[in-house]
Amino acid sequence: MYYVSKNPKLVLSDSECIQNLKSKIQMTQQKGKVYLVGAGPGDVGYLTVKAYKLLEKAEVLVYDALIDKELLNLVPSDCLQLDVGKRGGQPSTPQAEINQLLVKYCQEGKQVIRLKSGDPFIFGRCTAEIEALKAAKCNFELVPGISSALAAPLFANIPLTDPVLSRSFAVVTAHEPEALNWEALAGIETLVILMGGKNLPEVVHQLIKHGKTRTTPIAVVRYCGTPQQKIWIGTLETILEITVGVSLSPTVITIGEVVGLRKYLQPENIHIDLDDSLIGN
Repeated sequence: MYYVSKNPKLVLSDSECIQNLKSKIQMTQQKGKVYLVGAGPGDVGYLTVKAYKLLEKAEVLVYDALIDKELLNLVPSDCLQLDVGKRGGQPSTPQAEINQLLVKYCQEGKQVIRLKSGDPFIFGRCTAEIEALKAAKCNFELVPGISSALAAPLFANIPLTDPVLSRSFAVVTAHEPEALNWEALAGIETLVILMGGKNLPEVVHQLIKHGKTRTTPIAVVRYCGTPQQKIWIGTLETILEITVGVSLSPTVITIGEVVGLRKYLQPENIHIDLDDSLIGN
């Protein structure tokens, strides 16, 4: 038996009609999934292969403010793109609303990419989103990314560990400096501080107050891994003067003697100022 479709030129057999019906049923029953994906520190070149492949098949993209906008060109043209970026002091999408968006589109059977800068589990607010997805019985998967906490020192030619100068390092956020144990942090050889640009004066004050010497080297890296990257090198005593009047967001701050190794680890074709503790470069 054959059927005439709405298109008068198209005649369908029984088997073709059944197959079309099955396809429609499968589409309505398609189980959605949310991928919480790390976008890396900046440039699209630092995106993982798995993240790249997921973006190519995304149906809904929910992304943060600090991701490289070139990543938006990787998704299909019909992908729904939702900017929910959070930046300090600026209007942003409430976390509860982001949670609702992820659940809504997952329950509609969509493949949802929740794209976060760096790694989703390093100050990425993933816990609230995962709790919402689990409560709604939504499938989800975590996809790691390169954190700026690790990448920014590398881009500045600063090793986080060294057999002599740094046998350990700690990563903290200075978004709420009053919540940190500064006495403990001052005793750690190398510190990496995220979200600390605005509170740099307090960071310097607390570390000196709790025992770090004023001559301790410090590096501030803004927009790491992008063409806009800029680096300032100084000491706890000089860094505030060096960066006065400069917007330090987004930045990664590295503090410790390993910062002094930078001049020895630069590529040979990069000019090194004899006194780079006094300049931004």
